[in-house]
Amino acid sequence: MAKWFETEYQNIFTQVQVQGPPEMGMVEDALLGDRSKGTGFSQLFGWVGNAQLGPFYLGPWGVLSLMSGMTWFLMVGFWFWGQAGYNPAVFMRDLFYLSLDPPSPDYGLGFAPLWDGGYYLIASFFLLIAVMSWLIRSWVLANQLGMGKHVCYAFASAVWLFLVLGLIRPILMGSWSEAVPYGIFTHLDWTNLFSLTYGNLFYNPFHALSIAFLYGSALLFAMHGATILAVSRFGGDRELEQIVDRGTASERAGLFWRWTMGFNATMEGIHRWAWWFAVLTTLTGGIGILITGTVVDDWFTWAQDHGYGAAANYAPAATPEDFLPYLPPE
Repeated sequence: MAKWFETEYQNIFTQVQVQGPPEMGMVEDALLGDRSKGTGFSQLFGWVGNAQLGPFYLGPWGVLSLMSGMTWFLMVGFWFWGQAGYNPAVFMRDLFYLSLDPPSPDYGLGFAPLWDGGYYLIASFFLLIAVMSWLIRSWVLANQLGMGKHVCYAFASAVWLFLVLGLIRPILMGSWSEAVPYGIFTHLDWTNLFSLTYGNLFYNPFHALSIAFLYGSALLFAMHGATILAVSRFGGDRELEQIVDRGTASERAGLFWRWTMGFNATMEGIHRWAWWFAVLTTLTGGIGILITGTVVDDWFTWAQDHGYGAAANYAPAATPEDFLPYLPPE
């Protein structure tokens, strides 16, 4: 029997973890003073990635992002703590129900009193600084390492949706009350109410595109991850070598998908497919949210007027009485 059908140590649950001297990474044209010196190894992390921890690089933008993000986290946490009456049992019991809400519509884009939405605005400012600083950090790191800016652009797509929800759309709507509350169930309630208020978000074509790209991303990443794991015994995990010097792993992976679908992506092309699908998820989602309430007030009516949804005079669902003429006599 051929070797590739034999039982191996590597399977879908584990990977071989080799530990040696820590890899400190490249040192050319990099600011080593901003890196941490210590490293460690974690077998738990080795199950899903490289087992080595560190060195870490923060730099000024990373420090600013962590400090600002921690300020937002603590502000929301202390607000929840106060809502729970400073009772740890109540805090744990009601954690999913606690919420920090934006100001009411009465204040518009003005600064509300501290305990009536102003605290939310201050916390949101720190969250904005944290997210934008981390975005800049991703650009700076890629620039230092001579990488492309693909990670930065992908993160920017997610930041776009974040900005639409909490900053751009509320400004266009003229009220901070349109922003999303900080809370688990209240976040879900906001989403449900948002859809009901504007005539069912499922009739928003950009929402439909976002969901299609979301499901497509899950499918593509599952297909790609499974393919590389399946040919890792032939060196498929060394994808760079397979791109520039196609070997047996790439040949087998391509043959599998040509047999399955009639064509196959290349070892490089599949990453472009997955990148675009992931980026377009939040990009189209942000467009759909942005034009809701600002351009379209009722998506169900819009869908009827543009032939996107069911017409108002569509045939109702059949009832049992409709079939009586066709039933045999008793």
